[in-house]
Amino acid sequence: MLKGIDPLLTPELLKVLCEMGHGDEVVFADANFTAETLGRGKHVIRLPGVDLARACAALLSVFPLDAAVARPVAYMKVCESPVGFVSGVQQAVLALLARTSAIAPAQCEALDRFAFYERVQLAYAIVQTGERQPWANFSFKKGVIADALT
Repeated sequence: MLKGIDPLLTPELLKVLCEMGHGDEVVFADANFTAETLGRGKHVIRLPGVDLARACAALLSVFPLDAAVARPVAYMKVCESPVGFVSGVQQAVLALLARTSAIAPAQCEALDRFAFYERVQLAYAIVQTGERQPWANFSFKKGVIADALT
C-alpha cells in the first residue's frame, strides 16, 4: 500500500501510467467498449464494478493533462443525438475535469464513434470500467510535470 494513492489505481495501472510519455493517451471506457479488438497489442486493464466517473477521478488524481494541445480530452459522442447532447456520465466527467484539472468543456472534444475508434488506435492503453451507460468513453492525453524554466 502507498499513502495518498487512490486504491482504484492498481499496481498494473500505475505502472502503465508511469510508462506513458508526454502526448501518449489512455482511454477510459465503458463495459460495452470493444477493448480487446481495439486494444490488440496495447495494455488493456479492467476495473470491473467501477463506474466511469469514479475511475476518471482516480486517474486525474495522478495524471497530468497535456497543456500544450488545445483539446487534451476527447469523448465519444452519443450516436444519433442532437447537436450538443451530453449524457449524464459524460456531464459528470466533464464537471470533474473542470473541478480538478482546470480544463474547460471547450478543451474536451466530442468525436463520433468511428473517429473516436481511430483515436483509440493511437492510444497507449485502454482501461475498461464496469460503467453500464453506453457511450461513456474518454481519451486523456498525458502532459508533463516539470520545474519552471529558468
